[in-house]
Amino acid sequence: MNVTRFEPWGLFDLLHRDLDEIAGRRFGAAIPADGNLVADWVPAVDILEDKDRFVLRADVPGVNPDAIEISMEKGILTLSGERREESTEGFDGLKRIERVNGRFRRRFTLPEAADADNITARSANGILEVTIPKQPEVQPRRITVQAA
Repeated sequence: MNVTRFEPWGLFDLLHRDLDEIAGRRFGAAIPADGNLVADWVPAVDILEDKDRFVLRADVPGVNPDAIEISMEKGILTLSGERREESTEGFDGLKRIERVNGRFRRRFTLPEAADADNITARSANGILEVTIPKQPEVQPRRITVQAA
């Protein structure tokens, strides 16, 4: 008995991407000046919150850590990068390529509690982990009113 993975939305996702690409070419969708689309694929991301930090984990298998760019501007954290196509020249066997290559980009609006100056990132085993510490909470202070 063969076990087959059933992904009912996988076919629709491929169809949607192909139709978007065709429509973009035909109707002149906005393409950046360098001719590249904004993103060819989107990495899956988990976001966790502790009492003192946020942790963002993105699946970026096959992406060189040097090809990942992380920026923070006006409360928006942007992850971008590129997974390059592996050469299959000289390969005489059967080919089936399902992994998408090219650029990716994800943007996240950070809460006011995020400490943008101390964000750190590391990549290991195809997982990019971005740690965003929280700023210390400012405790409310009672102000007494003095009689004049």
